[in-house]
Amino acid sequence: MLRTRLIPVLLLKNGILVRSRGFSFHQSTGNHIYQVKRFSEWKADEIIYLDISRSSSHSMNINKSVIGSTSSNMHKADDNEIDMVQIIKNISKVCRVPLTVGGRVKSLEDIRYRLAAGADKVAINSQAIDNPNFIAKSAKEFGSQCIVVSIDVKKDNNTWKVYKEFGKVNTNMDIDEWAVKTEELGAGEILIQSIDRDGSGSGYDLELINHITSIVQIPVIALGGVGNFDHLVDGYKANNAIALAAANIFHFTEQSVLNAKKHLDTQGINIRI
Repeated sequence: MLRTRLIPVLLLKNGILVRSRGFSFHQSTGNHIYQVKRFSEWKADEIIYLDISRSSSHSMNINKSVIGSTSSNMHKADDNEIDMVQIIKNISKVCRVPLTVGGRVKSLEDIRYRLAAGADKVAINSQAIDNPNFIAKSAKEFGSQCIVVSIDVKKDNNTWKVYKEFGKVNTNMDIDEWAVKTEELGAGEILIQSIDRDGSGSGYDLELINHITSIVQIPVIALGGVGNFDHLVDGYKANNAIALAAANIFHFTEQSVLNAKKHLDTQGINIRI
């Protein structure tokens, strides 16, 4: 039986590592390189690093605790800007586990640059929705194992609808339609995120986990809602084939990833410690 993967998720907005709530409120959580180093040392199985910035470059000298809504245009300093490829090069120097990078991926060249800079996988979202054949081209060029399709969903009249553009735009696609299509087009993995649960601390959407794993055969990573380590156990019990991802819970406690793994181990979950 395969071991359950525990995956911290890091969000970068305008050069600042942030925590998120409802895809609309972002609060600074510290240095992005230091956090990758810590999670790697704390035995994370993988790390997912998502760029949720609105611009193509990042200023590393901004020090604000609250960044605001997804629609806000945060003031950025003009100097000391570093593009995402350079950021990947920097974090890959301290990351000792598989690294998935997503955000602002629009072309095969974007994927190629990220992989060359040190990423092991690339997550794609809005571009895949706008041009589904991009999934097939990416999988053919780099291999399905490198392509993760990130799907952001929100419950609408008892149906999960797929959203794009940082959770702002409802595509009116049902999750069933899109998830099955991504698999058929060659995605190697799906990262499923509940917008409703994002930053809530109320636990995974277990119904969503059960549903998505029932309609696809490729690996699924669940994200959104983890507020304590028992929520990770609940996610595993919903479907023991799922990978467990979380963001906010790991940021402010020393040894957080390792402690989460120890808790999972006490519950009889096959996890690498």
